[in-house]
Amino acid sequence: MKEQTLKKAIEVVGIGLHKGVPVKMRLEPLPENSGIHFFRNDVGVNIPLKPESVVDTTMATVIAKDGYRVSTIEHLLSAVHSYGIDNLRIVLDNEEVPIMDGSSIGYCMLLEEAGIEQQNSNKKILRIKKPIEVKDDDKFVRLEPNKECIFDFAIHFPHPAIGTQKYKFHFSTKNYKEEIARARTFGFLKEVQYLRSKGLALGGSLDNAIVLDENGILNQGGLRYKEEFVRHKILDAIGDMSLLGIPLLGAYISYAGSHKLNHLLTKKLLSEDKSYEIMELGDIEQTYDYAYERI
Repeated sequence: MKEQTLKKAIEVVGIGLHKGVPVKMRLEPLPENSGIHFFRNDVGVNIPLKPESVVDTTMATVIAKDGYRVSTIEHLLSAVHSYGIDNLRIVLDNEEVPIMDGSSIGYCMLLEEAGIEQQNSNKKILRIKKPIEVKDDDKFVRLEPNKECIFDFAIHFPHPAIGTQKYKFHFSTKNYKEEIARARTFGFLKEVQYLRSKGLALGGSLDNAIVLDENGILNQGGLRYKEEFVRHKILDAIGDMSLLGIPLLGAYISYAGSHKLNHLLTKKLLSEDKSYEIMELGDIEQTYDYAYERI
Protein backbone atom coordinates (compact mmCIF):
# COMPACT_ATOMS: atom_id res chain seq x y z
CA MET A 1 0.00 0.00 0.00
CA LYS A 2 0.89 3.62 -0.42
CA GLU A 3 0.68 6.51 2.01
CA GLN A 4 -2.75 8.11 2.27
CA THR A 5 -4.36 11.46 3.05
CA LEU A 6 -7.84 12.95 2.68
CA LYS A 7 -9.36 13.78 -0.70
CA LYS A 8 -10.72 17.07 0.64
CA ALA A 9 -10.81 19.16 3.81
CA ILE A 10 -13.73 18.74 6.20
CA GLU A 11 -14.88 20.69 9.25
CA VAL A 12 -16.88 20.06 12.44
CA VAL A 13 -17.81 22.08 15.54
CA GLY A 14 -18.21 20.53 18.99
CA ILE A 15 -17.23 20.86 22.63
CA GLY A 16 -14.24 19.55 24.55
CA LEU A 17 -14.82 16.81 27.13
CA HIS A 18 -12.61 18.28 29.83
CA LYS A 19 -12.72 22.05 29.28
CA GLY A 20 -16.31 22.09 28.05
CA VAL A 21 -15.73 24.94 25.59
CA PRO A 22 -16.77 25.10 21.90
CA VAL A 23 -14.10 24.25 19.36
CA LYS A 24 -14.00 24.23 15.56
CA MET A 25 -11.91 21.47 14.00
CA ARG A 26 -10.86 21.25 10.36
CA LEU A 27 -9.13 18.19 8.88
CA GLU A 28 -6.93 19.03 5.90
CA PRO A 29 -4.94 16.87 3.42
CA LEU A 30 -1.13 17.07 3.52
CA PRO A 31 1.47 15.96 0.95
CA GLU A 32 3.17 12.58 1.26
CA ASN A 33 5.88 12.15 3.91
CA SER A 34 4.39 15.03 5.95
CA GLY A 35 3.04 13.02 8.87
CA ILE A 36 0.26 14.19 11.17
CA HIS A 37 0.24 17.68 12.67
CA PHE A 38 -2.05 19.60 15.00
CA PHE A 39 -2.29 23.33 14.29
CA ARG A 40 -3.73 25.80 16.81
CA ASN A 41 -4.86 28.56 14.46
CA ASP A 42 -5.90 30.76 17.40
CA VAL A 43 -2.25 31.06 18.45
CA GLY A 44 -0.41 30.06 15.26
CA VAL A 45 1.36 27.02 16.75
CA ASN A 46 2.02 23.74 14.91
CA ILE A 47 2.49 20.59 17.02
CA PRO A 48 3.85 17.48 15.27
CA LEU A 49 2.52 14.12 16.37
CA LYS A 50 5.37 12.36 18.21
CA PRO A 51 5.97 11.00 21.74
CA GLU A 52 8.18 14.00 22.60
CA SER A 53 5.17 16.29 22.18
CA VAL A 54 3.24 14.63 25.03
CA VAL A 55 3.09 16.76 28.18
CA ASP A 56 0.26 15.16 30.18
CA THR A 57 -1.57 11.82 30.35
CA THR A 58 -4.03 12.57 33.19
CA MET A 59 -7.45 11.41 31.96
CA ALA A 60 -6.43 12.12 28.33
CA THR A 61 -3.39 12.35 26.08
CA VAL A 62 -2.19 15.95 25.80
CA ILE A 63 0.48 17.34 23.47
CA ALA A 64 1.99 20.82 23.51
CA LYS A 65 4.55 23.18 22.03
CA ASP A 66 5.73 26.53 23.41
CA GLY A 67 3.20 26.18 26.22
CA TYR A 68 0.20 25.76 23.91
CA ARG A 69 -1.68 22.51 24.37
CA VAL A 70 -4.00 20.22 22.44
CA SER A 71 -5.89 17.80 24.68
CA THR A 72 -7.95 14.62 24.31
CA ILE A 73 -6.42 13.65 20.98
CA GLU A 74 -6.67 9.88 21.36
CA HIS A 75 -10.19 9.25 20.00
CA LEU A 76 -9.60 11.20 16.80
CA LEU A 77 -6.16 9.65 16.30
CA SER A 78 -7.62 6.19 16.83
CA ALA A 79 -9.94 6.70 13.86
CA VAL A 80 -7.28 8.43 11.72
CA HIS A 81 -4.86 5.56 12.28
CA SER A 82 -7.49 2.89 11.70
CA TYR A 83 -8.39 4.43 8.34
CA GLY A 84 -4.77 4.29 7.24
CA ILE A 85 -4.21 8.04 7.02
CA ASP A 86 -0.52 8.99 7.13
CA ASN A 87 -0.54 12.69 6.27
CA LEU A 88 -3.03 15.09 7.85
CA ARG A 89 -3.31 18.55 9.39
CA ILE A 90 -5.77 18.92 12.26
CA VAL A 91 -6.65 22.60 12.68
CA LEU A 92 -8.24 23.73 15.96
CA ASP A 93 -9.27 27.12 17.32
CA ASN A 94 -9.02 25.98 20.95
CA GLU A 95 -7.04 23.54 23.07
CA GLU A 96 -9.20 20.42 22.95
CA VAL A 97 -10.43 18.11 20.20
CA PRO A 98 -14.27 17.89 20.06
CA ILE A 99 -15.48 14.91 22.08
CA MET A 100 -18.39 14.09 19.69
CA ASP A 101 -20.39 11.26 21.38
CA GLY A 102 -17.47 9.96 23.44
CA SER A 103 -16.49 7.34 20.86
CA SER A 104 -14.72 7.61 17.51
CA ILE A 105 -17.62 6.75 15.20
CA GLY A 106 -18.26 10.44 14.47
CA TYR A 107 -14.66 10.85 13.33
CA CYS A 108 -15.03 7.75 11.13
CA MET A 109 -18.02 9.36 9.45
CA LEU A 110 -16.04 12.58 8.89
CA LEU A 111 -13.15 10.67 7.31
CA GLU A 112 -15.49 8.74 5.05
CA GLU A 113 -17.25 11.94 3.97
CA ALA A 114 -13.90 13.55 3.12
CA GLY A 115 -12.70 10.41 1.32
CA ILE A 116 -9.28 8.75 1.38
CA GLU A 117 -6.70 9.50 -1.31
CA GLN A 118 -3.75 7.27 -2.11
CA GLN A 119 -0.39 8.99 -2.54
CA ASN A 120 2.83 7.97 -4.28
CA SER A 121 5.19 7.07 -1.40
CA ASN A 122 5.19 3.53 -0.02
CA LYS A 123 3.62 3.18 3.42
CA LYS A 124 6.12 2.23 6.13
CA ILE A 125 5.47 -0.13 9.04
CA LEU A 126 7.15 -0.46 12.44
CA ARG A 127 7.55 -4.22 12.99
CA ILE A 128 8.09 -5.48 16.54
CA LYS A 129 11.13 -7.78 16.69
CA LYS A 130 11.22 -8.67 20.39
CA PRO A 131 8.90 -8.21 23.39
CA ILE A 132 8.97 -4.91 25.25
CA GLU A 133 6.93 -4.00 28.32
CA VAL A 134 6.11 -1.24 30.80
CA LYS A 135 4.62 -2.12 34.22
CA ASP A 136 3.03 -0.36 37.17
CA ASP A 137 2.37 -2.92 39.94
CA ASP A 138 -0.01 -5.42 38.33
CA LYS A 139 -0.86 -3.09 35.44
CA PHE A 140 1.11 -3.49 32.23
CA VAL A 141 1.29 -2.74 28.52
CA ARG A 142 3.41 -4.94 26.26
CA LEU A 143 4.32 -5.30 22.60
CA GLU A 144 5.22 -8.66 21.09
CA PRO A 145 6.16 -9.86 17.59
CA ASN A 146 3.18 -11.06 15.57
CA LYS A 147 2.23 -11.58 11.93
CA GLU A 148 -0.92 -9.51 12.49
CA CYS A 149 -1.73 -6.26 14.23
CA ILE A 150 -3.62 -7.30 17.38
CA PHE A 151 -4.86 -5.44 20.46
CA ASP A 152 -5.53 -7.81 23.38
CA PHE A 153 -6.83 -5.99 26.45
CA ALA A 154 -8.18 -6.94 29.89
CA ILE A 155 -9.61 -4.73 32.64
CA HIS A 156 -11.14 -5.18 36.08
CA PHE A 157 -13.32 -2.70 37.95
CA PRO A 158 -15.12 -3.67 41.19
CA HIS A 159 -18.44 -2.46 39.80
CA PRO A 160 -21.49 -4.60 38.96
CA ALA A 161 -21.74 -3.19 35.43
CA ILE A 162 -18.07 -3.85 34.56
CA GLY A 163 -16.23 -6.48 36.61
CA THR A 164 -13.60 -8.29 34.52
CA GLN A 165 -13.73 -7.75 30.76
CA LYS A 166 -11.42 -9.05 28.03
CA TYR A 167 -11.37 -8.41 24.31
CA LYS A 168 -8.98 -9.39 21.50
CA PHE A 169 -9.18 -7.19 18.43
CA HIS A 170 -7.72 -8.22 15.06
CA PHE A 171 -6.98 -4.98 13.28
CA SER A 172 -8.60 -3.91 10.04
CA THR A 173 -10.55 -0.80 9.10
CA LYS A 174 -13.73 -2.85 8.70
CA ASN A 175 -13.28 -4.58 12.06
CA TYR A 176 -12.49 -1.28 13.74
CA LYS A 177 -15.68 0.36 12.56
CA GLU A 178 -17.79 -2.66 13.57
CA GLU A 179 -16.12 -3.71 16.83
CA ILE A 180 -14.37 -0.67 18.35
CA ALA A 181 -15.41 2.72 16.94
CA ARG A 182 -18.77 3.00 18.75
CA ALA A 183 -17.34 2.24 22.23
CA ARG A 184 -17.70 5.32 24.44
CA THR A 185 -15.52 6.73 27.16
CA PHE A 186 -16.85 6.13 30.68
CA GLY A 187 -16.69 7.60 34.15
CA PHE A 188 -18.12 7.29 37.65
CA LEU A 189 -20.64 9.74 39.06
CA LYS A 190 -18.87 9.81 42.44
CA GLU A 191 -15.70 11.12 40.74
CA VAL A 192 -17.37 13.91 38.76
CA GLN A 193 -17.20 16.56 41.49
CA TYR A 194 -13.50 15.86 42.12
CA LEU A 195 -12.64 15.92 38.40
CA ARG A 196 -14.47 19.20 37.89
CA SER A 197 -12.61 20.74 40.83
CA LYS A 198 -9.45 19.92 38.88
CA GLY A 199 -10.79 21.51 35.69
CA LEU A 200 -11.59 18.15 34.07
CA ALA A 201 -14.81 16.60 32.69
CA LEU A 202 -16.43 20.05 32.45
CA GLY A 203 -18.02 19.11 29.11
CA GLY A 204 -18.97 15.57 30.11
CA SER A 205 -22.60 14.45 29.98
CA LEU A 206 -24.75 11.43 29.25
CA ASP A 207 -24.55 12.49 25.59
CA ASN A 208 -20.80 11.88 25.35
CA ALA A 209 -19.91 9.33 28.03
CA ILE A 210 -21.15 6.25 29.85
CA VAL A 211 -21.83 7.40 33.41
CA LEU A 212 -22.05 4.90 36.28
CA ASP A 213 -23.42 5.34 39.78
CA GLU A 214 -22.82 2.77 42.52
CA ASN A 215 -25.35 0.31 41.11
CA GLY A 216 -25.33 0.58 37.34
CA ILE A 217 -25.38 2.67 34.16
CA LEU A 218 -27.28 5.96 34.08
CA ASN A 219 -27.51 6.22 30.27
CA GLN A 220 -31.04 5.40 29.13
CA GLY A 221 -29.98 3.41 26.08
CA GLY A 222 -27.60 1.17 28.02
CA LEU A 223 -24.47 -0.22 26.38
CA ARG A 224 -23.64 -0.41 22.68
CA TYR A 225 -21.51 -3.55 23.12
CA LYS A 226 -21.48 -6.17 25.85
CA GLU A 227 -17.81 -5.35 26.51
CA GLU A 228 -18.04 -1.63 25.71
CA PHE A 229 -15.70 -0.63 28.54
CA VAL A 230 -12.73 -2.74 27.47
CA ARG A 231 -13.40 -2.02 23.80
CA HIS A 232 -13.07 1.69 24.57
CA LYS A 233 -9.72 0.95 26.21
CA ILE A 234 -8.63 -0.61 22.91
CA LEU A 235 -9.90 2.48 21.07
CA ASP A 236 -7.73 4.62 23.35
CA ALA A 237 -4.70 2.34 22.96
CA ILE A 238 -4.88 2.52 19.15
CA GLY A 239 -4.92 6.31 19.37
CA ASP A 240 -2.09 6.48 21.90
CA MET A 241 0.14 4.11 19.94
CA SER A 242 -0.32 6.27 16.84
CA LEU A 243 2.02 8.74 18.57
CA LEU A 244 4.76 6.50 17.16
CA GLY A 245 4.04 8.26 13.86
CA ILE A 246 4.02 4.99 11.93
CA PRO A 247 1.67 1.97 11.80
CA LEU A 248 2.53 -0.84 14.19
CA LEU A 249 2.88 -4.50 13.22
CA GLY A 250 2.75 -6.72 16.26
CA ALA A 251 0.60 -7.63 19.24
CA TYR A 252 -0.31 -5.03 21.86
CA ILE A 253 -1.25 -6.79 25.11
CA SER A 254 -2.43 -5.04 28.25
CA TYR A 255 -3.97 -5.46 31.65
CA ALA A 256 -5.43 -2.20 33.03
CA GLY A 257 -3.35 -0.09 30.64
CA SER A 258 -3.61 3.70 30.64
CA HIS A 259 -2.64 6.77 28.66
CA LYS A 260 0.41 7.09 30.92
CA LEU A 261 1.60 3.52 30.36
CA ASN A 262 0.94 3.76 26.61
CA HIS A 263 3.07 6.90 26.44
CA LEU A 264 5.89 5.27 28.41
CA LEU A 265 5.71 2.26 26.09
CA THR A 266 6.10 4.38 22.95
CA LYS A 267 9.12 6.14 24.47
CA LYS A 268 10.72 2.90 25.62
CA LEU A 269 10.18 1.22 22.25
CA LEU A 270 11.78 4.05 20.28
CA SER A 271 14.75 4.12 22.69
CA GLU A 272 15.53 0.43 22.05
CA ASP A 273 16.15 0.12 18.32
CA LYS A 274 16.82 -3.62 18.56
CA SER A 275 13.17 -4.11 19.51
CA TYR A 276 11.83 -3.02 16.12
CA GLU A 277 12.60 -2.40 12.47
CA ILE A 278 11.08 -0.01 9.93
CA MET A 279 9.94 -1.68 6.72
CA GLU A 280 8.09 -0.55 3.64
CA LEU A 281 4.73 -2.27 3.38
CA GLY A 282 5.56 -3.50 -0.12
CA ASP A 283 8.50 -5.44 1.33
CA ILE A 284 6.36 -7.41 3.77
CA GLU A 285 2.94 -7.73 2.17
CA GLN A 286 3.66 -11.24 0.94
CA THR A 287 4.52 -12.40 4.45
CA TYR A 288 2.43 -10.43 6.91
CA ASP A 289 -1.19 -9.38 7.30
CA TYR A 290 -1.82 -5.66 7.71
CA ALA A 291 -5.40 -4.84 6.78
CA TYR A 292 -6.29 -1.32 5.80
CA GLU A 293 -9.33 -1.43 3.58
CA ARG A 294 -9.93 1.32 1.06
CA ILE A 295 -12.83 3.64 1.87
